[in-house]
Amino acid sequence: MADANVLSEKINHQLNIASQDPLAVARELAEEFASTATERDERGGTAWHERDRIRKSGLLRLIIPASLGGLGFNWPTALEVVRTVATADGSLGHVLGFHYLVSVVPHLIGSEQQRRFYYQQTAEENWFWGNAFNPPLVSSVYPDQIIGWKVVITQDGEAYRLNGTNFYCSGATGSDVLVISALRPGIDRLTRSFVVGAVPTNREGVMVNNDWNNFGQRQTDSGSVTFHNVRVHKDELFLDPGPFRQAFATLRTCISQLTLTNVYLGLAQGAFMTGKQFVPTRAQAWINSGLQDPTEDPYILRHFGEFWVELEGARLLANRAAESLQNAWIAGEALTAEERGSVAVDIATAKVAAIRSGLRITGEIFEVMGARATKTKDRFDRFWRNLRTHSLHDPVDYKLRDLGRWALKDEAPNAGFYT
Repeated sequence: MADANVLSEKINHQLNIASQDPLAVARELAEEFASTATERDERGGTAWHERDRIRKSGLLRLIIPASLGGLGFNWPTALEVVRTVATADGSLGHVLGFHYLVSVVPHLIGSEQQRRFYYQQTAEENWFWGNAFNPPLVSSVYPDQIIGWKVVITQDGEAYRLNGTNFYCSGATGSDVLVISALRPGIDRLTRSFVVGAVPTNREGVMVNNDWNNFGQRQTDSGSVTFHNVRVHKDELFLDPGPFRQAFATLRTCISQLTLTNVYLGLAQGAFMTGKQFVPTRAQAWINSGLQDPTEDPYILRHFGEFWVELEGARLLANRAAESLQNAWIAGEALTAEERGSVAVDIATAKVAAIRSGLRITGEIFEVMGARATKTKDRFDRFWRNLRTHSLHDPVDYKLRDLGRWALKDEAPNAGFYT
């Protein structure tokens, strides 16, 4: 009972300060999550307790306008919250970040009525949003030409029916509502066929499959979701303006890219802090160094100096990209394609820096910690496994190709599902 009272007091404390200082709440949650991260990484599956702690913390309302019941914070704050949680646990940072991403889809591509409804319901009911949105299968030569259907949507009187399976559905398990994507069968043009909507996760026919068991990001619940003749009402589809008619609508991809950038940066910071704590307390000076204290080893110091420079560079780029995103968000429907392209360049630059520096730091941190850091029980490799697993979903080479076109020819990336 005493432990329950302590937890209740902590929850009330976090709820009270979330509206004033959400980063303080994120730091408290990160400290709590770090204490169980190793065991949960080994176990995989759903982090039920930790997700419930996020739900009760008030952070699910962070990005919702205050006028509609939310906390009314901006994207730089929300993304720093994601980064802070990811420092302790990349999976939970990912799940929280995707909640922010998918919960604003009605704002981006829905009507004003849908925008208000979903924001208010999320704030009042404290909804946790999950992802069941997939890019469609399109031709590499003609990007508007569909070459395959995974989930299809068909008319059923005044409503619609969903059938098929989408994959990499992060945060679907335990969610209240899912953002879904589907195609109208037989229509081979993306802009006419692609449909996005939101359905309750517990609706009849929705099956969230427990089939995520990768070596990293093991508690993101990023498995598949299958739809068996799921009924969808017309007002649950975001048809006005829809996903393609405005530059503002295409910011969904920018938010997704920058969310993951901050997850990667959080993982790199987590590895850095792990090494910083490990070296003075558990590492030994190398026998041929002539030193007793490993913190005086010039090679260890050099590594930490390089880590610091790379982390600072990636952090500043991520912060700049967050400010660019916020400016585009404020512009709303007045956002131009050129302005959107500039945001995409800032985000791609930050993402490449976060992945490159993150992979180096999460791997090379063992150079400073030494052989004792490889014990299985510590699972210090989880930072690298987490970053390596998810960064492969969107190859850096293609980001660099896009940035090369910008650097050489002043051509901004076209809006797409990964740019």
